[in-house]
Amino acid sequence: MKKLNFLKPEIDNLNIYLYSGSSLIFLAILDVFLGSFFKISIFSFLPDFLSFLFPLIIGTIGLHIIRIEFSGLKKLDFINENFNTNNFNAILSLLIIFIIIKVTPETLSWFILDANISGDTKEACTGSGACWTYIKVWMRRFMYGMYPNELQWRVNVAFLILIALAFVGYLPSEKLKKFLTLYYVIIYPIIAFILIYYLISGGAFGLEWVETGAWGGLSLTFIVSFFCLIFCFPVGMFLALGRRSQLPTLRYISIGFIEFWRGVPLITVLFMSSVMFPMFLPEDFFMDKLVRVIIAISLFEAAYVAEVIRGGLQALPKGQYDAAKSLGMGYWKMHIFVILPQALKLVIPGIANTFLALVKDTPLIFVVGLLEITGMLGLAKTNPKWLGFAMEGYVFAAIIFWIICYAMSKYSYNLELKYKTER
Repeated sequence: MKKLNFLKPEIDNLNIYLYSGSSLIFLAILDVFLGSFFKISIFSFLPDFLSFLFPLIIGTIGLHIIRIEFSGLKKLDFINENFNTNNFNAILSLLIIFIIIKVTPETLSWFILDANISGDTKEACTGSGACWTYIKVWMRRFMYGMYPNELQWRVNVAFLILIALAFVGYLPSEKLKKFLTLYYVIIYPIIAFILIYYLISGGAFGLEWVETGAWGGLSLTFIVSFFCLIFCFPVGMFLALGRRSQLPTLRYISIGFIEFWRGVPLITVLFMSSVMFPMFLPEDFFMDKLVRVIIAISLFEAAYVAEVIRGGLQALPKGQYDAAKSLGMGYWKMHIFVILPQALKLVIPGIANTFLALVKDTPLIFVVGLLEITGMLGLAKTNPKWLGFAMEGYVFAAIIFWIICYAMSKYSYNLELKYKTER
């Protein structure tokens, strides 16, 4: 057996190094776990300062001992390559683990163990944890805003149909898949608009009319985000092409449009669309506030989408343009079949980032009187019967936004992998 060297572990005597290091790491994590959950310290015999730092010290030593290159063990090599490349990274990894363990008991207590969910009044919340009764009582308002309770089935039906139609792209044969772009860009938005206008708004087919001012909650967040995503992408794409155009007039118009919308804050844009814009319309012409808000947000976000797509266009080598021209392709045919597919693949992360920012910007519409989910939370927390429970409401909203944004992020990542090409 080769002489042991704990300062520079080698693959010889792998088992000894592995057992020794793992024991020290386990002991460090166990001490933090017992201290967090049961207020017990294995190293209580040491001075307070040392007993606080000792788990970190022995854990770092343990990670150093198991830091063996090309050990042949997949899990060990994965840990060493990602979390244990050097002592500094080892300390950071342990600190993150210790912090997670430390906050877990209080988090669990507040979220679950000491939380209240029964009852219908503020008095039912007697524990020290979260009052989920508040969320339960206000759930309808958080989902639908001031939309009449007896008519909320219309919102549910509209969204279920839209979700079902969104999966149509997975059904057609190979011959029909070439028309999917036409379906998602033109046909699907038209269907969505008709459903929302006639089913949710009503006023036709015997359905009771519901003013858009009564819309609210998470359903309004989805509606605004959905239509803004649909409208801002094609507008941004045309602006990106216009900014790179050889026609000076078109190029300067595109540049002016982009820089104008990027130079003003969104809250100003919303205020202008809601308050100032109607003043310039003819007296007999009416445009709903929600429509104005969606148009304003779409134009605002289109400027950012345009810059992201322009980055993808600039990243393409000039040879791609020359190759398309050599095949006799005109401007639009070249961009539709050769340039844009490649450019868009390069900027999927940037486009996803812009879309995520758009979804998180929707709470700003409360400044024009449209109460989406955060607006309803602001209304609920001022209710005299439920004062003091704003924390639960904002945690609830944060979880919902995190789920939405995480789902979009994972979908964009899957698109990256699907369309990844070696360059």
